Amino acid sequence: MNIVWPVTALYSGPIGVAAYYIIGRETDEHAAMNIQDTGKKHHHHAMHQQQPVTTSAIIKSSLHCGAGCTAGDMLAAVFLTLVPIAILGNSLYNSWLVEFAFAFIAGIIFQYYAVKPMKNLPPGKALVTALKADTLSLISWQAGMYGWMAVCTFIIFHTQLEPDDPVYWCMMQVGMLAGLITAYPINYLLLKKGIKEAM
Repeated sequence: MNIVWPVTALYSGPIGVAAYYIIGRETDEHAAMNIQDTGKKHHHHAMHQQQPVTTSAIIKSSLHCGAGCTAGDMLAAVFLTLVPIAILGNSLYNSWLVEFAFAFIAGIIFQYYAVKPMKNLPPGKALVTALKADTLSLISWQAGMYGWMAVCTFIIFHTQLEPDDPVYWCMMQVGMLAGLITAYPINYLLLKKGIKEAM
């Protein structure tokens, strides 16, 4: 989360800073107990006895996913500017595909380095756990972001926005917030089912 909050502030500005002071610095004893007891609960197949999932836990879990997506999307934009490639024959769909790949990989890396020390897992198992925990979350976040960017492209501006245009990054900021909204219910389910750990 030490990386997540600064990345969140990149696209959310004052909203992200306020969220950090409201939920990022809180001391949540129930969440700490959940993290400590997770191994035992998984071992005894008693995930249904976990503490109730809090709103702040869902938001933090969603923001953790979003930080990976944000880092991946930013890296992809730079990559596509320096190395223009054509996969689908359409620059818009091509950029979305490459950005999704970068965001997915970055998101899994973020989750891997969160879950590996948290549960003291070997590398292979940590990777599988990260994939289980964040795949649906990453897809739902990107769906919200791409949905908003599609609205910008096809309805608001009637043209493809490019990374060298400040408007692109302004709309991406809004898109990231849209991603938070679409990832929220998925993260609630992942936390409730014990598939994802509370941050």
